[in-house]
Amino acid sequence: MAAPLSTSPWEKLGSLKYLVYSPFFVQAVGQWMLVGSILESWGFHILLLCALRGLVHQLWTSFCIIPCLSLRRRIILRGADFEQIDREWNWGFVIATIFHVICSEPLYYVLHRIMHGDHLFKRYHSRHHSSPVPQPFTAEHATFLEHLLLIPIIAIPVVVPSLMGNGSIALVYGYVLGFDFLRCMVHSNIEVFSHRIFEAFPVLRFLLVTPTYYNLHHADTTSNFCLFMPLFDILGNTLNSNSWDLQKKISLNAGKNPRVPDLVFLIHPVDVSATLHGPFMFRSFASIPYSIKWFIYPLWPAAFSLVLMGWAWAKPFIACFYELRGKLQHTWVIPRIGYQYFLPSESKGINRLIERAILDADRLGVKVMALASLNKINMLEWLVVARIKVQLLHSELGLNTRHRITCCTWVVVDHVNVKWNEQLNGGGALFVERHPNLRVRIVHGNTLTAAALLNGIPENVREVFLTGATSKLGRAIALYLCRRRVRVLYQRSCALFISTFVVVSVFGHDTLNLQMFTLSGERFRKIQAQAPVDCQKYLVQVTRYEAAKNCKTWIVGKWMTPREQDLAPTGTHFHQFAVPPISEFRHDCIYAGYAAMRLPEDVQGFGYCEYMLERGVIYACHAGGLVHALEGWTHHEVGAIDVDQIDVVWKAALKHGLRPTTKSYTQQPSVLLDKS
Repeated sequence: MAAPLSTSPWEKLGSLKYLVYSPFFVQAVGQWMLVGSILESWGFHILLLCALRGLVHQLWTSFCIIPCLSLRRRIILRGADFEQIDREWNWGFVIATIFHVICSEPLYYVLHRIMHGDHLFKRYHSRHHSSPVPQPFTAEHATFLEHLLLIPIIAIPVVVPSLMGNGSIALVYGYVLGFDFLRCMVHSNIEVFSHRIFEAFPVLRFLLVTPTYYNLHHADTTSNFCLFMPLFDILGNTLNSNSWDLQKKISLNAGKNPRVPDLVFLIHPVDVSATLHGPFMFRSFASIPYSIKWFIYPLWPAAFSLVLMGWAWAKPFIACFYELRGKLQHTWVIPRIGYQYFLPSESKGINRLIERAILDADRLGVKVMALASLNKINMLEWLVVARIKVQLLHSELGLNTRHRITCCTWVVVDHVNVKWNEQLNGGGALFVERHPNLRVRIVHGNTLTAAALLNGIPENVREVFLTGATSKLGRAIALYLCRRRVRVLYQRSCALFISTFVVVSVFGHDTLNLQMFTLSGERFRKIQAQAPVDCQKYLVQVTRYEAAKNCKTWIVGKWMTPREQDLAPTGTHFHQFAVPPISEFRHDCIYAGYAAMRLPEDVQGFGYCEYMLERGVIYACHAGGLVHALEGWTHHEVGAIDVDQIDVVWKAALKHGLRPTTKSYTQQPSVLLDKS
C-alpha cells in the first residue's frame, strides 16, 4: 500500500486533471465580465503564472536535450529512457504550477535533510531520486506530501513583502519564475558555468549552486542538500569535497571533442506537424507514437516558421542519441520536410546537405551512416506536356469523414508516363562514387528492410501480388521470392501519387498538363533476366489489379486507392513498403505496418518514438545501419540490394538481439519460404 499523500488525488484522471484549473478560469472570466478588466483578477494571474512556469521548464528541457547545444557539457553521458519520462510526466504538473512558490534557503535545507532520513526517504523522497539522469522536469518530480510541505516554506519571500506593503505582481512573477529557472538549471544535467568564474570570484562558491553540484547529490545522497546556496552545506558540514573539482573537470572537458558516435542515422521530418514530435520539442509527446493531438493546431504556425528557417539557414544537426552494446548512436536531421524531396528544384540542395552530413561524419571518425526514408530515394524530373486529370480521393469515392481528413492531403494523378531520368543519390551510391576514400560506411538499410518484410510472410504462401516491383526493395523482394519458387504477380505501374502535405479543399475535376515517360516494361524484363533461368517463370507481369483478385498476399510498394484495395479478396494480408503507407480502408483485411525491428532490452538512453512506431522499435533501415556497426562490416551498402545478403543481414540482426515486430514469424526468411 502506498504511503499517505505519496500520490496526488487526481493522478489517475489523465488529461482530466487539468480541470483543476477551471476555478481560476471561471474566476478570471467572471472578473472580466463584471469589471471589464482581467488584469486585476487573481485567477488570471495564477493561470498566466502556471503557463510561464511551464514554459521555463520546457525551454530548459529543450536546451538540455538538443545534443548540438549541450553535448560537450553533459554530466551524465546518457539520455532519459521511457520509464523516467513517464515517471516525471506523472508527477502532477498541476501541483507544481499551483503550489510551487519560493522557499528560503535554511528551511529548504532542513526539510531536505529530514526527507533523507531512512523512513521518509524510502516512502517519499526516493521518488525524486528515482530518475537516474536529472532533467528539468525532475525538479518537480516529487510526492504530493512534499509539494504540500513546501507550500508554507517557499511562500515566505513573496508573502512577507506583501504584508509589509511592498508586494507587487512583478515580485510574484519575477520570484516564482526565477526560482523555477534556477531549479531547472541545476537539474539540467548540463554544466553551464565555466570554472573560471569561480576561480575569479571565489565567493560565488558559497552563493551559487551548479548542475554538477546537484548531480553529486543524486549520486551521493548524504551530501549537497542546499537549494541554491552551498553556504548551508558548508555550515551543516554536508558539502561534498569533490564538488568544485568535478565542476572544473567537466568545464575543461567542454572544450574537447565529445565522444564520436559509431553510427549516425540521417533522418528528415515527415511534414510540418511532425517537427513537433522531435525529442527536443516536447519529450513526452516524442515518447509516444506520433498522432495528431489538439495542441498541434495552435502550434502549427510556429512549426511552419521553424521549417522555413530550417530551409533558409539550417544545416544538419544532432537530434538525439542512445547507446547499445557499447556503440553510441546519433540521430542527425536534414532540415527539410518530405514535401520538399518531391520538388526537382530542391534535389541539388538536399544532396548538398546529405553530402555535408556524410563528410562531417567522416571527418569526426564515425564508422557507419545509415540513410533514412527519402534521403536515399530516386527523384523524378517533372516535364509539363500532357493533360492529366486531378481529383480528390473522397470526391471520387465518397469516403467517410475520418478518411477524408487522411486523404485530402494527397492528389491522385492518373494515366502518367514517368521517366526516371534523375536520381537523388541512388541510395547513397552517388556519394561513394564522388568520395571513393570515405572512411565512414554508407548504408541504406534496405537489405534488412527486405528481410523484415519477408519475415512476415507465412511459410505456406505460394503466390503474392507485388506492386512497386521496379524499386530497389521491390526488385529484391521479387528476386528473393522467385528463387523460393513463390509465384510473383508483378503489377505494372500506371499511376503516380504526388504528396502535397497541405489540406486541399476543392479540386473537383481540375486538370494539369504533364507528361512523364515510363520504362516499367523494360525494367521488369531486366529484373526478370536477373533471376535464375529456372526461376524466371515465377515472375509474371500483369497490367490490372483484377489479376490478383484471388491472391490473398499483397506486397504494396506504392500508394493504393480504396477502389484498388477493394479488388483484393476478403482476408488479404497487405504487407507494405510504400511511402506514404496505404490507408486501412478494408476492415476485412490485415494491414502490416512498416518493416521495423525491436531494440534489445539493454539499450540505454532510448526515450523517443520513431514517428508512428511504438516504443523501443526502430525502422528496419535504421536497424540495418545498427547491425552494420555492431558487426564491424567495412563495406558500403548502397545502390541495388544484394539479394544474397538478405539472409546474412537477417541472421546478424537476430544474433544481436533485434527482433521483428511482425506477428507472423520470427525465423530466417529463407526458412519460411524454402518449401518448393
